[in-house]
Amino acid sequence: MSAMIERLPGRFPLYARLVRIDRPIGILLLLWPTLWALWIAADGAPGVHLLLVFGLGTVLMRSAGCAINDYADRDFDGAVERTRQRPLATGALQAHEALAVAAVLSLIALLLVLSCNRLTVLLSIPAVFLAGSYPFTKRFFPCPQAYLGVAFGFGIPMAFAAVQGSVPAVAWWMLAANVLWSIAYDTEYAMVDRPDDIRLGIHSSALLFGRHDVLAVMLCYAGTLALLARAGWLAQLGWAWYLGLLLALGIAGYHGLLIRGRERSRCFRAFLHNNWLGAAVFGGLVLDRTLAHFSAP
Repeated sequence: MSAMIERLPGRFPLYARLVRIDRPIGILLLLWPTLWALWIAADGAPGVHLLLVFGLGTVLMRSAGCAINDYADRDFDGAVERTRQRPLATGALQAHEALAVAAVLSLIALLLVLSCNRLTVLLSIPAVFLAGSYPFTKRFFPCPQAYLGVAFGFGIPMAFAAVQGSVPAVAWWMLAANVLWSIAYDTEYAMVDRPDDIRLGIHSSALLFGRHDVLAVMLCYAGTLALLARAGWLAQLGWAWYLGLLLALGIAGYHGLLIRGRERSRCFRAFLHNNWLGAAVFGGLVLDRTLAHFSAP
């Protein structure tokens, strides 16, 4: 992927790195909860239109969020080993270019949402605000990962609104589950940057939890799956949904083994591996709805 990006003409490689096209894990962590919501809201049969709107919207908003994040962190990234080669940190791109990229991508996402119903359009307003403001919460909020969970999960109520024209209780249970999941995986990510965050005075859940960070991550995973089980019960899902949650529980346990020594490389591996946790939940959901349709009279 990186080699392909570097062959793009002009300044496009810089813009591609700005929005992390070569690192799709953020897109996947944003996409899985949205797909959960679409499949439950549409009883396993979301239309092609909504799949395109929410699929493309996820890519666009995650990319816009990366541009805003680099704008917000432009004075810090150069001092952090993991981020010092980002285009704004090196001076290859200017701050106004990052803002312009974020604005254009957000506008395209808004045009997609305008093809949905009025409630979905209205919910897109707080969604954009959450995505744009999250990077700045690291300056003052002790647990910015919780804010990230709301921002990353706001596709859930939007998906229900787009399908059903309302946002039922199950959507809010799923959003709460996503908040806990985001705290879990982004704490693993923050454990990689802990020394740099301490030096720069940036808040993170890894610093908030201190020596109890591993325990906190595992409790958040447990809470995530418990809330998803509650959501499944409200949505009257069958055994396959809970089988997916059981598989996700095993994956979470593996993450616990990875992070218990707090080694940077293993914590980052655990963060990346959350893609499979999201996929396991989605796989159980797809199987459950498929079996339900085949067994329907």
